[in-house]
Amino acid sequence: MTKVLVTGGAGFIGSHLCEYLLDKGEHVVCVDNYFTGSKKNIEHLIGKDNFEIVEHDIIEPLYVDVDQIYNLACPASPIHYQKNKVRTIKMGTVAMVNMLGIAKRTGARILQASTSEIYGDPKVHPQREEYWGNVNPIGPRACYDEGKRVAESLNMAYYWECGVDIRIARIFNTYGPRMAKEDGRVVSNLIMQALTNQPLTIYGTGEQTRSFCFISDMIEGLYKLMNYKEFVGPVNLGNPRQSTILELATLIQKLVRVEGELIKKPLPEDDPVRRSPDITRAKKYLDWSPTVTLEEGLKETIEYFKSVV
Repeated sequence: MTKVLVTGGAGFIGSHLCEYLLDKGEHVVCVDNYFTGSKKNIEHLIGKDNFEIVEHDIIEPLYVDVDQIYNLACPASPIHYQKNKVRTIKMGTVAMVNMLGIAKRTGARILQASTSEIYGDPKVHPQREEYWGNVNPIGPRACYDEGKRVAESLNMAYYWECGVDIRIARIFNTYGPRMAKEDGRVVSNLIMQALTNQPLTIYGTGEQTRSFCFISDMIEGLYKLMNYKEFVGPVNLGNPRQSTILELATLIQKLVRVEGELIKKPLPEDDPVRRSPDITRAKKYLDWSPTVTLEEGLKETIEYFKSVV
């Protein structure tokens, strides 16, 4: 049995990963400080064999012996990561060093949950892992974007100099049940507005694109990357199908069965105009690609949000 540490385990992605790993028969140590995660996300796992919960902020040292580490702990929405920019940067630096220290000491394999924000507002489409990005290191999003870039650099340094067994996943927009309803992300925003009969807010022209990957597909991709031998990454994990924000809003209105007004607001600073992953590496090394359509995933996500409105 593999003993697995999941930091940020009570978060949106983390809670689904804990559940998936338990179903695989793994021993799971879920660590979270509940800054953006929620105990409600993991309450159905409490009492299960081989499931431990540790309330802890990984900016502070953590002492555990494990076989694998999924490092997911970090606020991921602009509303949350801009609330305390210094702590957000520390998640990519101080906390990253702490997790790599555990991996070095115990010989554990560590998977770092990086992000498509690595690419900034890209000028190359779709984004390949070889692309270095078009980034603003001093803008309002830099605390998250640059923190994740440094985290990748730290992983590579520990890999080259200390022989730490690392994996780097660049996660693109992911959605599904257990998203926080007030996290400011486009899917949760539009669904909540539609369910409460409010006008749907569109930033910019609405022609900007995103790729939306359903949570079950993302979890499978993370698991495959962690357990694939001799492939460090980085690897893009996301849905290569692009949708405009206007298309997303229209589909949500259709599924919720409302015909609301669309209100347009200025695009936030440094918000990317196009975002879509090239997943050639994921297909080649992991035999992975998303299978859940946007409409299928939104139906399930909407049903979840109906229960929390």
